[in-house]
Amino acid sequence: MNTHQNPQTTTSLNTASSPSIQQPEYRKYRHPDGDSRRPQEPFNILLVEDNQDHAELVVRSFDDHAFATITHISDGESALDYLFRRGLYDDSVKWPMPQVILLDLRLPKVDGLDVLHRLRTSGQFDDIAVVVLTTSHAETDVEQAYQRHVNSYLVKPLDFDDFHRLMTNLGDYWLKWNRYPWQSTQR
Repeated sequence: MNTHQNPQTTTSLNTASSPSIQQPEYRKYRHPDGDSRRPQEPFNILLVEDNQDHAELVVRSFDDHAFATITHISDGESALDYLFRRGLYDDSVKWPMPQVILLDLRLPKVDGLDVLHRLRTSGQFDDIAVVVLTTSHAETDVEQAYQRHVNSYLVKPLDFDDFHRLMTNLGDYWLKWNRYPWQSTQR
């Protein structure tokens, strides 16, 4: 299913063609005023979240951040396939590497902590920021995530306004305020 809303603002694509192979959903947001602080290519975010309602809240919260592409995947195994370029995700043009991964912990097939462990021990993804975004307050989860070199651990607030505020601040941090190596030549 392809859905296009105002091509200057949002493109949403969900291409589920086979029930056994997960096709991720992604949305593109283009910056309307050509802000030079942002890269020429879209900023890529991989959202790994099995709860469709939570995923939709995250995506909607990033509407204010116009120059981002969000790819949503709903299980840990597919996230690893995407990142390691396996199977369906072997096309790096169609499935670009993210600059930030928003990772839930309680995922089907492969748990979020295991996904994080595999990414960090591979040595291939050290330059990708991983932010755990979960409902878990458990100290053991926080400790294990930081032992696996997560960049940030955020607990999803239950209140919608608090959740939206968290996502807005998260987007501001990673998309506006944080500096990346490829930005060193840009003003």
